[in-house]
Amino acid sequence: MHISFRQGNPFRFLFVAPRREEYLARYVVREYERGRTLGDILDDPYVQNRSSPQEHARLRERPEVVAALGDHALADLERTLAQRTSERVRSFP
Repeated sequence: MHISFRQGNPFRFLFVAPRREEYLARYVVREYERGRTLGDILDDPYVQNRSSPQEHARLRERPEVVAALGDHALADLERTLAQRTSERVRSFP
């Protein structure tokens, strides 16, 4: 007996995030890259009206959000280290 599924895996809904979470993730990444803090973004009415605290937790686990936050934090760290290195070089006689 062979069963055919025209739409693919019948359990895919268990592993796919809703579109709403995708849009929220894009919004969070975009706003974070514009310089807003994650706390400000999560307190934003756009996010509050479209998500629950459980969805906030899932947003922070999405790979694209983690990658964007991590890349931004790494860039900030590199800038800070470069500034401190240049300040030390200037302070030596």
